[in-house]
Amino acid sequence: MLRKFDNNIFAQIGLVMLIGLTAKNAILIVEFAVLERKKGKDFVDAALEGARLRLRPILMTSFAFILGCVPLWTAKGAGAIGRKVLGTSVIVGMSAATVLGVFLVPVLYVLVERISKKKQPVLEPSRGERAIGGAA
Repeated sequence: MLRKFDNNIFAQIGLVMLIGLTAKNAILIVEFAVLERKKGKDFVDAALEGARLRLRPILMTSFAFILGCVPLWTAKGAGAIGRKVLGTSVIVGMSAATVLGVFLVPVLYVLVERISKKKQPVLEPSRGERAIGGAA
């Protein structure tokens, strides 16, 4: 909206690319957090460690992607509007997604894990298991 472009097919293609890259980054952060959780860390420490381990690769991927789209953003000549729209949506979107993803994904991981921990039912041993244990 700041550059007064329409939300046309080029902008929508850029948003689909952003969804893919952002999802990949989020999946990797959560995967590393789950690995840390299996090592015995609590939710917060696991999420922070997962985000710390993935920060550099995420930033490198994001900056390479953003800088690779600068020629689209500054296009001139025939068909420049389409390239400018695509470049603008990708550069602004990837910048925002990187900043939000690095901070928001670990927080959401902790919240979802805590909520899912509270909702897990407490399993009582069945009658046969109690009899085997000798407490029947």
